[in-house]
Parts: sequence; C-alpha cells; structure tokens
Amino acid sequence: MKSQHVVSIKLYAAIFAALIILTLTTTAVSFINLGGDLNVVVALFIAVCKAVLVILYFMHVRYSSRLTWVFVGAGFFWLSIMIALTMSDLLTRTRILFPSG
Repeated sequence: MKSQHVVSIKLYAAIFAALIILTLTTTAVSFINLGGDLNVVVALFIAVCKAVLVILYFMHVRYSSRLTWVFVGAGFFWLSIMIALTMSDLLTRTRILFPSG
C-alpha cells in the first residue's frame, strides 16, 4: 500500500494567500481598460493560474500517480480547445456601432 503524502498547513496557507491575491488581482484588472479584448485574456490567464493551484494542491494531484497527471492534462487540453474556439469566435466578430441619439 502506498503511503499518503502529508502537506503542511503552512503550504496550504501560502496557496490560500496566493489564491486571494490572484482574486484581488482579477478584481483590480477588471476596473482597468486594457483595450480591446485584452481584459478577457488577462482574466482567463489569472483564472487558469488559480485553477492550477487548486488542482495541484487542494486536489492533491501534485503527489498523485502519472495516470492521474495524464487525465488532468487531458482535461486542460480540452479546456484549451474550448477557450481557443471561443476566443476565435470572439476575436473575429465585427463590431456594429450605432449612432447615438
């Protein structure tokens, strides 16, 4: 039987603090106009960083078998396909500007 890896509370607290900082960063960036669709790209990047932290440490994937890594990698590959298709649709749309008044 394989023994379980013990993760310290200090590491959990550090990961939690990083998640809080990334959440505050997401909120701060939402109030800044980065031009075009860059706000969406930055928000998605921060969201992926937070998801990786949660998956690696709170779901204990970091200390799991290689088969678990394969399935997590397949999930991220599928997520990247979905984001790429969504962003290609979003970035190729033409904007219709209506006259004011």
